[in-house]
Amino acid sequence: MKLNELKPAPGATQSRKRLGRGKGSGLGKTSGRGEKGQKSRSGYRSKRGFEGGQMPLVRRLPKRGFTNIFAPITKEISLSLISTHFQDGDTVCLESLQDKKLISGRIEKIVVLASGELTCKVTVVADRVTKGAREAIAAKGGKVEEPCAPSAE
Repeated sequence: MKLNELKPAPGATQSRKRLGRGKGSGLGKTSGRGEKGQKSRSGYRSKRGFEGGQMPLVRRLPKRGFTNIFAPITKEISLSLISTHFQDGDTVCLESLQDKKLISGRIEKIVVLASGELTCKVTVVADRVTKGAREAIAAKGGKVEEPCAPSAE
């Protein structure tokens, strides 16, 4: 087979519509645009979400709630997750969780929840620790510490 012998598959190509070539062509006079109106004019372009003058859906629906895009991204960590991935004497903090690939690098704060059972003595450095989690960590002989604030240099 040579390049000059290549042809598209049968039915794959169609000739373009030739508009405005008389009534007999089927696409004469209005050239398939119908009668009158903004859409039949040349240069027509509607805005995104435009519904022909009807109140757009975006404006009909009620606006509720607010999402603060500047809020720190927080992740909840359970005691059972700490038990499965950490051993006695380890420190559970944002960096150690990221090193073990338990949380993504985008996470800025962690909250320790009292779900599951703690089986090891660990030091937890978290932004927030629930009352039940704090008691469970203390019962195993572990410590809960507050993270040090970043220094403004």
